Amino acid sequence: MKRNRLTIWLPIVVALTLALGVWMGYTISSARPKSSTPTASSSFSSSQQPRGSKVDVALSLIRRAYLDPIDTDTLVENLMHELMSSLDPHSAYIPAEELQAVNEPLEGEFDGIGVVFNMSTDTVVVLNTTAGGPSYKAGVLAGDRIVTVDGDTIAGKKISQDKIVERLRGRRGTKVRLGLKRSNVEGLVEVDIVRDKIPLNSIDAAFMIRPEVGYIRLTSFARTTHKEFIAAVAKLKKEGMKSLIFDLRSNSGGFLDQAIKMTNEFLPEGKLMVYTEDKNGNQQKEYSVGGGVITDLPLVVLIDDYSASASEIVAGALQDNDRGTIVGRRSFGKGLVQSQIPLSDGSVLRMTVARYYTPTGRCIQKPYDKGDKDYLLDIVHRYENGEMFSADSIHFVDSLRFVTPQGKVVYGGGGIMPDIFVPIDTLDMTPYYYATTGLNILYRYTMEYADRHRKEINAIHTLAELNAFLDGDKTLLEDFVKYAEGKGVKPNRKEIATSKVLLISMLRAYIARNTELQDVGYFSQIEPIDETIQKAFEVLGVK
Repeated sequence: MKRNRLTIWLPIVVALTLALGVWMGYTISSARPKSSTPTASSSFSSSQQPRGSKVDVALSLIRRAYLDPIDTDTLVENLMHELMSSLDPHSAYIPAEELQAVNEPLEGEFDGIGVVFNMSTDTVVVLNTTAGGPSYKAGVLAGDRIVTVDGDTIAGKKISQDKIVERLRGRRGTKVRLGLKRSNVEGLVEVDIVRDKIPLNSIDAAFMIRPEVGYIRLTSFARTTHKEFIAAVAKLKKEGMKSLIFDLRSNSGGFLDQAIKMTNEFLPEGKLMVYTEDKNGNQQKEYSVGGGVITDLPLVVLIDDYSASASEIVAGALQDNDRGTIVGRRSFGKGLVQSQIPLSDGSVLRMTVARYYTPTGRCIQKPYDKGDKDYLLDIVHRYENGEMFSADSIHFVDSLRFVTPQGKVVYGGGGIMPDIFVPIDTLDMTPYYYATTGLNILYRYTMEYADRHRKEINAIHTLAELNAFLDGDKTLLEDFVKYAEGKGVKPNRKEIATSKVLLISMLRAYIARNTELQDVGYFSQIEPIDETIQKAFEVLGVK
């Protein structure tokens, strides 16, 4: 199938590249003087002209005759990027050296040492270690500062996070020596760590957000997503789950097969989940096969402006099959199917070959112009047009009106419009809140707070223990206000009162992320200020 696609598209790609060759040939011939005296620009006879396509000819002439030294490989790389970006917003050329980084988030694992760290103060601070991973086995602790890597000092050197990651990661089985600064320990603690496989989970959090209400937050559709989801549902059912909030907000998508497997878990047998259609009108339809693990529980699915591709396929399939309630804001609108075509040098073309459609026939893809550089700014335009704040700002075309089996009206035209719209609420975001968060003061405070309470933080293993610890600190907000004042943000009591719930929830959430619970702790504390989750509770009849 991929080879056939390549056969179809390569002539188009080549045709576009010929423009460069045509321009080069015209410039050389028009620069030739009318005098019969030979010149440098007319030194090639027709018998000496390079053979091949116009692109090959142009490149050959550049190598042989261009005045200044130039790397033609770089010219080709730049040309490939321009070619693919001129097709549609999601076709792309990926160089060989970038392919691993692009694919890694979807592969479900990488080779490394297994630490979660932060660099807010130009020092690598370990937030947590992967349970059972290399750093955990070597004795690295939350709160440790990584000062040296293989004898080289990295602390205070303004080294970028990407470079730090590059130093810590490496082929499994290789060794790295870290010099750690640990609280109450003089000098550096040196540990040798043998790199190994580190899992990349696509589920950030799965926990009981209320009695009998489970919460699962999925951030991508990677190779392990379906397996992770089955395990998460089984865990929550054991804990008494009777309904589910399935959070797909900011999920940019991933593998189509994982989206199909996930959707199947919610639907009875024989339901159309999604179909694709190529340039020739050929369709490929995917139906549920039954046997899903969560076909009968009440369901709310959360989406927002950054829910795209595979997450829109899931949300659209459930909405069109009248399964559950979709809550949030209109999704991104990425409904183009890419086929990945490997090239001989290890690079790949990700080329659009079809469109996605929901079961009722809605096209997920939002409108675009070929080569449109403004495409990704659509989210900004939605904000400026008021769509984030009111559903009345969203206008649908009658010709794109569709009806679900139970009579619910849905619309095409790009993205998935939720059944219940939840606007952005900015009423409690005062200038004081923006000052303390915009300057990163709030986050830095929570890091220092975790350091001061490291013993208690490291002893937290459950949400009950987390809440007991945080509830026991009655001066958290006032302590933060004093800290912020010391950093140059004067307290404004009226604004602090307006932002009180928001500030306390953010403080608790970031502190919670420093515990063993990580994102589970974070999302458990964010919930009181999350209007979309509060609306989901209403739908499920939860107080």
